[in-house]
Amino acid sequence: MDREIWITGVGMVSSAGVGVAAHLEALKNGDAPRVDNDSFAPYRVHPVVAVPFEQQIPKKADQRQMEAWQKLGVFAAGMALDAAGLKGDAERLGRLEMIVAAGGGERDYAVDGQILTQAPLSEHPAEMLNERLMSDIRPTMFLAQLSNLLAGNISIVHGVTGGSRTFMGEEQAGVDALRIAEARIRAGQADAFLVGGSYNAERPDVLLIYAMADYLWARDYAPVMERDAHGGGFILGSGAAFLVVEAADVARARGAKPLARLDAVASDMPARKSGSVAASLDSMWDRIAKGFNPSRGVVFSGASGAAGVTAEEQSVLAQRAGEAAVHITGDLFGHMVEPQFPAGVALAAAALSEGWYDDAVVTGVGHRRGEGTARLSRVD
Repeated sequence: MDREIWITGVGMVSSAGVGVAAHLEALKNGDAPRVDNDSFAPYRVHPVVAVPFEQQIPKKADQRQMEAWQKLGVFAAGMALDAAGLKGDAERLGRLEMIVAAGGGERDYAVDGQILTQAPLSEHPAEMLNERLMSDIRPTMFLAQLSNLLAGNISIVHGVTGGSRTFMGEEQAGVDALRIAEARIRAGQADAFLVGGSYNAERPDVLLIYAMADYLWARDYAPVMERDAHGGGFILGSGAAFLVVEAADVARARGAKPLARLDAVASDMPARKSGSVAASLDSMWDRIAKGFNPSRGVVFSGASGAAGVTAEEQSVLAQRAGEAAVHITGDLFGHMVEPQFPAGVALAAAALSEGWYDDAVVTGVGHRRGEGTARLSRVD
């Protein structure tokens, strides 16, 4: 089978605003991004705006048991279901499948700090670590770190009770979540999916991890594509993005209107060496974006700013995009890791729905591994 696929609902929240309309407005106006330069100096984050969680998570008890990344994801998922006209439709939600891209949950910073302080001073650091893990890491804390808890909370709050999968693997998790949903609908194995992810960047632990690997941008703020000349680096952003993706025939039957057509999704993961990212993006462009119309087209790039790979992506877009508009999502709301690719697809779908463009390509290049590309088009 080769079914037509529509995106019928999107939900987004980030430092740029709540809802896709707010993001399009920020994009249209060229608004300067919201940046917190002080809380985690010398590193920066794009902090999420104030979110009216009660609009999508009405029970305070539900809100209290969720960490920030879970609340952001459940909120964005609810917005997507609302936009698609599925909210409260128990029968359809019971069949709606879900693929979530997520990392681990938040940690006990006090315990982490004590372990990091004691480890260099201990004569037997491995034994010390094992003792601290057994005495200080509580079962409830471990459960709060489970990546699939986001999907569980979406199911509890919104009643999405079809099949559920959670992908881990940083940026590539978001790419493959959408790719597999698209492939299964195309093949007739499923009718509709809720796809997306969430990320809380305002966490000392994630900043520590990326700082130790020398991935973070520690200079004065600069747009993504200007950082490579100074060693590269990304600025993490808090937020979430979810999409409702469904077979066009199913959407038509229930009277749903499309935001855009999802024509294809491709992913790749070659061994990283000089030129491999450029070759990967070129190959995927040939596979899914032939016939791209630059005069009425747009590219939404999920470039992170990481050294080398960002410059390679820029070189490919300079050759392939032609006169098309190119928007770097990291300049709008920072780098959200797992949901970065779904967020780019959500923006592309919304821009097509508004009639800004007729043709769209979305790219995602992992800071360490993995590449992805999606092709969307306007539905008249």
